[in-house]
Amino acid sequence: MKKVFVCVALFYIFVSSTLAQGVNDPTVWRYEVHKKNTNQYELAFVVKLNEGWHIFSQKAGDEMLIPPSFHFDKNNAVKFVGKVIEQGKLKTEKMEGVDHPVRYYEGIVTFSQLVQTKSGTKIMGEHEYQVCNNNMCLPPKKKKFEFIIKD
Repeated sequence: MKKVFVCVALFYIFVSSTLAQGVNDPTVWRYEVHKKNTNQYELAFVVKLNEGWHIFSQKAGDEMLIPPSFHFDKNNAVKFVGKVIEQGKLKTEKMEGVDHPVRYYEGIVTFSQLVQTKSGTKIMGEHEYQVCNNNMCLPPKKKKFEFIIKD
């Protein structure tokens, strides 16, 4: 039964990816720095999704889903405090063909990472995400980012 589900899921992903080639990315990303206190800053990844589209939570609910991930280039001048957290209106729903409830966001979502560093530091990296609507999921997309810490 699991093999059948995997085959159906792979077929669905292939067909969705093929159809999605002509669809523009329904997201707009902003990258913001907010000073919290002396040498502590919040790096904010703010995404606005077009109507009808959603992005998964980092804890999407099933291993076949592709949650957002954030990868920072090595920088000895930066100390990461905790993990990336998410803020937005979280929705949890049961999806056909998925064993566990799926967690996702619509509208505007902020993913943020606290760091300790000093003014003038440049923090770079890449994040990956996938967006879906009720009919299809677009192929995963990677975007580079750069934060410049200023007081």
